[in-house]
Amino acid sequence: MKTGIAAFDDLVMGGLPRGRTTIVGGTPGSGKTVFATQFLAHGITDLDEPGVFVTFEEPSAEIEVNMASFGWDLRRWREKNKLAFVDASPRDRDELVVGDFDLAGLLARILHAVKGTKAKRIVLDSLTQLFDHFVADPTTVRRELLRIATALKKEGLTVLMTAERNSEYGDISRHRIEEFVADNVVILRNALDRERRRRTIEVLKMRGSRHVEGEVPITLVENQGIVAVPLSSLRLEQQSSTKRVTSGIAELDGMTSGGFFRDSVTLVSGATGTGKTLLVTNFLAGGVAAGERALLVGYEESRGQLFRNARGWGVDFEAMEADGKLKVVCLYPEAQSLPDHLLMIRELVEEFKPDRLAVDSLSALERIAPRPAFGSFLSVSRPSSRSVRSPARAPRPTNRLSVDRAPANSTSRP
Repeated sequence: MKTGIAAFDDLVMGGLPRGRTTIVGGTPGSGKTVFATQFLAHGITDLDEPGVFVTFEEPSAEIEVNMASFGWDLRRWREKNKLAFVDASPRDRDELVVGDFDLAGLLARILHAVKGTKAKRIVLDSLTQLFDHFVADPTTVRRELLRIATALKKEGLTVLMTAERNSEYGDISRHRIEEFVADNVVILRNALDRERRRRTIEVLKMRGSRHVEGEVPITLVENQGIVAVPLSSLRLEQQSSTKRVTSGIAELDGMTSGGFFRDSVTLVSGATGTGKTLLVTNFLAGGVAAGERALLVGYEESRGQLFRNARGWGVDFEAMEADGKLKVVCLYPEAQSLPDHLLMIRELVEEFKPDRLAVDSLSALERIAPRPAFGSFLSVSRPSSRSVRSPARAPRPTNRLSVDRAPANSTSRP
C-alpha cells in the first residue's frame, strides 16, 4: 500500500504491507503527523481509498489547519465522506480516572467511522498521549491497544500508529508500544548536527517484506509533504552519448578530442585564483553560443558579482538571461539543508530544462553536511538521477560542470 512518499515506498519494496500495523516513532517535530496525514492523503486523492484519522493529541480542527500548508484539504475530504475524524484528544488534562477501564467505547466509535467511510486506511496519532493520560495503568493500555489493532486488521484495514520517542537514538517509543502491536517499525529523526537539524527516516522492521536498511535524508516541502531521496532508489540506466559539445574554450576542446561528452559530469578542481569560475563562465557562454540553454547555481558569489566578473571577460550574462538562454540562481549554503538544495536544483532543471548545468562550488556545500551525506548528495544529483521521481519520463541529456576547491598546495591535475 503506497504511502505517497515515492522514494520511501522504494525503500520498502512498494509500500507498507496491506492489512498490517506500522508504528512511526519520532521525537517532537520529526514529522510523524505529516507522515501519517500524507499516508491518508495519497490514498484519498490518488487511489480512491478513504481513511480514518484518530487523534489522541491535537483536536481535529487544529490538524486541518496545520496540514493545509502541505496542500491537503482535510475539511473538503470530510465533507465528501472520504475522511472521518475520531477526536479522542483530552479536553481536561486534570481528569481523574478511577477503577478499571477499557477502550471498548473508542473502538466502537472507530468502527462506526470505518463503516461510514468504507475506509481502507487508518491512523492513530499519537499513542503516547493515551499512555500519558492513563499513566497509572500502562499494562491495561497496552492490552486495549492490542485489542484495537487486532479488530482493525480483521476489518481489512492498514493501520498506521505514531508514538513519541525520548531521544533520537534511544528506545523506539516512550512506552515500548511496538513490542505489543507493531508488525512494522519506521523511525523519523530530526537530529542536531553541527548546529543544523538533519531529518532522516529509517525502516527498522518490516515483517514479511524486504526493506532497505539505514537512515535516508528527508525534508518537508510545502504543498508536497515529506520528500525522501535515498541513494538506493537510483538506477544505473543512464544512456551514454558519443556526441561531443564545446567546453567554451577552443584549446580545451582540442585537449579533450572535441569537447565534453553530451551527457557527462565534469569536476573542475583547483585552488583559489586558478580560474575555476572563469572556466564555468566560458562553459556556459559556449553553450549559449551553440543555441543551448544553461543553468548556473552559485554558492559563493552573488548574481551581481558573477555578472560583473563575466562582463570583464566579455561575456554578457544579463543579455543571455533576457533572451531566456541562461538562468542564474545564487544562494548561501546555510540558507537550507542539503536535501533542500538537491530538491531546488532538480526543480530548476525540471522547470528551465537546461542543456548545461554548472554548480559553483561544491566545496561551499561541504560546510553544511557530514561527509557521508555529502557523498550521497553528489551521487543523487547526477543527471541520470533525474528519473528517480518520474521513472516513466526519460531524462533530458544534460552536461554538468561542478567546481571544487582544492588545497592551495595540491599537485593533482583537473
